[in-house]
Amino acid sequence: MPSVIVLDKLAQEGLDMLEAASGITYEVKTGLKGDELREALNQFDGAICRSGVKITPESLEGNRKLKAIVRAGVGTDNIDKPAATRAGIVVMNTPAGNTLSTAEHSIALMLALSRNVAPAYQSLMNGRWDRGKFMGTQVAGKTLGVIGLGRIGLAVAERALGLEMRVIGYDPFMTEERAQKLGIELIKTVDEMLPQVDYLTVHTPLTDETRDLIDMPQLDVIKPGARLINCARGGIYNEKALAAGLESGKLAGVALDVYPEEPCTDSPLFGMLGVVCTPHLGASTEEAQTSVATEAVELLTAFLNTGAIRHAVNVTPLDPKTLESLRGYLDVAYRLGRLSAALQPSGLSSCHLLYRGEIAGKDTKLLTSAFSAGLLEGAMDEPVNLVNAGMMLQDRGIEVVEECNSDMGAFRGSMTVELTSGGTKQRISGTLFGKEMPRLVGVDDQRLEAYLDGSMLIFHHKDVPGIIGAVGTTFGEHGVNIAQMAVGRTQPGGEAVGVLNLDGDPSSAAIEAVEALPNITSVRAVSLPKAGELPSWLAG
Repeated sequence: MPSVIVLDKLAQEGLDMLEAASGITYEVKTGLKGDELREALNQFDGAICRSGVKITPESLEGNRKLKAIVRAGVGTDNIDKPAATRAGIVVMNTPAGNTLSTAEHSIALMLALSRNVAPAYQSLMNGRWDRGKFMGTQVAGKTLGVIGLGRIGLAVAERALGLEMRVIGYDPFMTEERAQKLGIELIKTVDEMLPQVDYLTVHTPLTDETRDLIDMPQLDVIKPGARLINCARGGIYNEKALAAGLESGKLAGVALDVYPEEPCTDSPLFGMLGVVCTPHLGASTEEAQTSVATEAVELLTAFLNTGAIRHAVNVTPLDPKTLESLRGYLDVAYRLGRLSAALQPSGLSSCHLLYRGEIAGKDTKLLTSAFSAGLLEGAMDEPVNLVNAGMMLQDRGIEVVEECNSDMGAFRGSMTVELTSGGTKQRISGTLFGKEMPRLVGVDDQRLEAYLDGSMLIFHHKDVPGIIGAVGTTFGEHGVNIAQMAVGRTQPGGEAVGVLNLDGDPSSAAIEAVEALPNITSVRAVSLPKAGELPSWLAG
């Protein structure tokens, strides 16, 4: 008889469902850690948790019993997914249950900032009637900027439109046509958005790209008097920069529900005028807790009874044999997706995928899913994998077209991606050397060969003498070591492209110095996974 352990406090409705589940037993054991947690996990077939417990590699060491962990909520940062994958444990989440509650909390904080709700109530508590001190501002007619148009971001936008606000949005994977239908004005970059916003809210994951998205440089361009809200992830706003913006008067208000380290009881913002902070309450409603609890129980009981897997964040729908036969090309497709996201940071409307040679006869839909997962990774407010990536692109109005050609061309198998953004197109091609060596073999019309991993720099330039030497000298002056270089051109003296594999990520100063060189037309730094480093859903 399958058994379940509940590791964090769960809504009673979820416990009632477990009680009623036929053929399943359960126990509630909260507050576990260390050896006590490891021993407990080795006694049950399934586990349900929220954010309180931390499931580390040590927690799963030697585990031969546990088959699945379900997170009652979206974020799975408290679960070591690679360790779970190595142990053969499926990790699932409940991505939709928190959406409305978190969106409503963002709106609540925005209104609280606008009408000085917290300080006005505090003045009453202190025995004062300071009616004239708390003049507010209405939100109708104001501009709300929404960074990240996933489930929660769109729910916030919908509610803001109901408040008669102008909504502008940034999402690298939302098409202009889709945004217009939703009543959102799409902005190409965050920097273009900042001078326009009266309010700014973020709904993205915390990644290297979104960490400190609002920092000191952004305060120079943001509209004076802007109010900032964050109910997504701590660290997207730099708290020290926010404090400086409030002190200088550049910002009129800040509202936070999330923090870089939680629990958080000490922040430079606490106690400042114009600040409203809450202790991560975005999903703390009875409805949200009930929704994620019941969905978590449904997912786990279905898996334990029938093997059905939904909302998995660490597994692939492939059987081991298919996975092994396609793993190398799936890695190529995934890395081309990651590279595409870096080369086309916004406004992407369509992707045309051409498969040639031996892979044209394989399951190209899976390869397309791997490409889509790489393309979206790091940009969504929920985990992306082979199962959900295609639907996420579809939801954002991005067209994906496949084409197959059995002619091998220059390689036994290759994949070419054509990206359309506005009126511009860009092409990149990849192939597999041996069984596990992804290579970049084409950028636009230029052929070359470069490693498709680690830190890379792709620069377009005029094919004139001295360019390569100038780039190498410039990087040398900035302490950047070049591991490998590849160049491609269509004809002597025409347009050319260079691809550098670097030993580490170049500084912004180094990139700016290369951009300033004569005859350089564009520069893009890209950070891809290291060689052999696979996403959890592909590691197998």
